[in-house]
Amino acid sequence: MKKRNGSVTVQPLNHANSTLLENIAPGVFDNAIDPVQLQAFLDDPRHIMFLAVEEQSVVGMASAVEYFHPDKPSQLWINEVGVAAAHRRRGIGRSLVAALLDVAKQRGCVYAWLGTDSDNVAGQACFNSVPGGEQPQPFLLYEWDVSN
Repeated sequence: MKKRNGSVTVQPLNHANSTLLENIAPGVFDNAIDPVQLQAFLDDPRHIMFLAVEEQSVVGMASAVEYFHPDKPSQLWINEVGVAAAHRRRGIGRSLVAALLDVAKQRGCVYAWLGTDSDNVAGQACFNSVPGGEQPQPFLLYEWDVSN
């Protein structure tokens, strides 16, 4: 499934095209790609990522996880959306989120959701532009560093 957004192609990340991650524009990911983590991501069918590619360079990505709970139908949690600064405000983030929503529908998920920082103006503009969304709701985020 490849979709065009101008000169950018949005496509799912998979084993066959994972070499695209060898050429990533600055600012798309937070850190360098770890081959072990990449393999684990690709091997787990509940993890989903779409890449925005322009001239063999990854200029955007969006990742999500389909998750289950004993008392609820499956949902899609959109973990992260990243677009290189030079490629923002072109609808790439919206196209990436829309691709994830299409997968959520195909998988029978009843909800797809994400959270963003209250001061992430660009992210909010992107997410508000995706059709069908509900009004954002404030919530508290608790994090624990369990690496020690």
